[in-house]
This record gives sequence, structure tokens and C-alpha cells, in this order.
Amino acid sequence: VQLQASGGGQVQAGGSLRLSCAASGLPFSSYAMGWFRQAPGKEREFVAHISWSGTSVRYAESVKGRFTISRDNAKNTLYLQMDSLNYEDTAIYYCAAAPHPDSITVIRTKYWGQGTQVTVSS
Repeated sequence: VQLQASGGGQVQAGGSLRLSCAASGLPFSSYAMGWFRQAPGKEREFVAHISWSGTSVRYAESVKGRFTISRDNAKNTLYLQMDSLNYEDTAIYYCAAAPHPDSITVIRTKYWGQGTQVTVSS
């Protein structure tokens, strides 16, 4: 199984980025997917998850209204649209896969991507 995250970079506060996570080696449409992030010196934290078909999503309070998670099962790809970025969003972002949305947690996630760095400058 491979989860290849991309799309990170450096952006000014208030800007936008779109992350992608290309999945291979697993039945993508049978897995709930999610995003986590880890800032320097902090623990990895949940950002968002999406159900198998994309009809159900959940967000961390800190990103609600600014980030949008989506998926394209035909392309085996997960996305995270990040708008109105601020300095506190600076982190390495990881995509994650698990059999059920409730399993998209740090402990219960089955597969992790390698991470992509997002840096927001003020």
C-alpha cells in the first residue's frame, strides 16, 4: 500500500493550497480517508476525514470553514483544499486510510502517507 501526498509548499498567510494523496495497493473506495498534521514539537493531530463515498465528512474545529476534504474514487485520490491559511497551519500534513471513518485516528489509522510540508508565512 502506498499513499503519496503532494501539493505542500510555502504560502503567505491568507493564501490557499491544495493537497493531494494518491493511493495505490488498496481498494480505495472501501477505505475511509483522512488528513492529519504535525507541527514542530507537537503531537500529530486530526484535521479531517471523509467516508468511503464522500458523503460524510468531519473536521477539526481549528480548520472548520477553511479546509475542505474531498475524494475522487475513480482516480484513487484524496484532496484537501486549504483556504485562509494562517501561521498555525504550518505543519507536515499526512494522509491516512482506515476501514471506517471512526478509525481515522492517530492510533487506529491503518495506513499512513509520507507527509508533505506546508509552511505559512506571515
